[in-house]
Amino acid sequence: MSLRNQISIRILFFSLFILLLGGSVSIWQARQAVDKEVDSSINLVLQLIKIGTETAKIHQTAWIYHLSSLEQTRHLTIQLKMPSNEIINISHQSQLKIKNNPSPHWFTNLVIGQYLKVEHPIKTFDNKILTLVIQANPMDEIAEVWHETVAFFTAILSLILLTFLAVQLVFNKTLRTIQSIVDHLNYIETGDYQKRLPVFATQEYNDIALAINHMTGVLYTTQQQNHALTQHSLKIQEDERQWLSQELHDQFGQSLTAIKVMAVTATHEKSDTQQITTTIIEICEHLITIVRSMMKQLHPLMLTELGLKATLEDLVHHWRANTTQISFKLHCDEAVDKIDPSIVIHVFRVIQESLTNIIRHANANQVTIHLNITPSPNTLHLLITDDGQGCNLTHIHSGFGLLGMEERIKLLGGDFKIDSEIHKGMKIIAQIPLE
Repeated sequence: MSLRNQISIRILFFSLFILLLGGSVSIWQARQAVDKEVDSSINLVLQLIKIGTETAKIHQTAWIYHLSSLEQTRHLTIQLKMPSNEIINISHQSQLKIKNNPSPHWFTNLVIGQYLKVEHPIKTFDNKILTLVIQANPMDEIAEVWHETVAFFTAILSLILLTFLAVQLVFNKTLRTIQSIVDHLNYIETGDYQKRLPVFATQEYNDIALAINHMTGVLYTTQQQNHALTQHSLKIQEDERQWLSQELHDQFGQSLTAIKVMAVTATHEKSDTQQITTTIIEICEHLITIVRSMMKQLHPLMLTELGLKATLEDLVHHWRANTTQISFKLHCDEAVDKIDPSIVIHVFRVIQESLTNIIRHANANQVTIHLNITPSPNTLHLLITDDGQGCNLTHIHSGFGLLGMEERIKLLGGDFKIDSEIHKGMKIIAQIPLE
């Protein structure tokens, strides 16, 4: 069910509840108002009659005229019973009003109550005894209450209708905004990260738009970095292939040609076989040295045969021998030799690239490498620190070396962090889960 329908149904039920509650309260108040009005009218008329009859004897015709003109008698049926048992109806104005403005029977039955019938004897000026019969007749009051109730519920229904229309207008605007956001997310799904959401008038939707725009900006930057990294990786691959081709042509081609020429020369009777053999051995040893160097650059065999710790020790030994102005320290657990080979090669490349960057750019005097495993949780921790010139973290991702290291760690499901300040060195921190 859509959000519009859910809220519309809730508004409908809430409105019905208000109407039922308001109707119950209105009927209760109407009943109370009619009761109070009728009681007040009866008491008032009785008081007037007592005052008038106690002060002086009344004249029959004048007294009936004044009594029938009282406005308070509109809630009462006042009859005068003559000595001859003739009934004179005094209050007759209200009956016409009731007939012109009747209330529904169901409403009358809910509001009307049980009222007393009062008979009061009156002595006239000519010493006749008349009987005044007073009985409640609340129909005109009920008619007034009914019209007030209708007006009240008309106002309530009008307010509910206006509220519902206002909610629908807000929903139309909200749904258009949501549809705009959904369409933008569909553009993001296709890889279009340059499109931006507009500024919305509603603060909450504008916050969502800003967050999505920020996300697409980060995605676009990451996409560009990945494209650049892919191009850089392809360039490195082509450079390696070119280097291999050049090495094979320059070293192997020339050396094999020389071996072939000397082998042909050795077939002659007067050739110096001993000298030719010595030269061939020297060329083969040179080729073996070149092959080992190429294999080490492509993939260190020591990493597979002896493990990560021995390979790192050999790498640090190599840099110590070639870079005497920098002090290298390596702290490595024996347990690193037991981790998965797919993790080992990435960790080695990260450390190798880090040392290369430090030696080329950091102007450091000391480099420390910590590599250890914590059992709970089973995680490999890598920390590489130097005391070099450091760098500005806002430009830290400008180089492909650091970006490549971060991508390697993320491929393993780990966390990669760089901490650096100008003239305060750099820390490379990586955590790789082993489970």
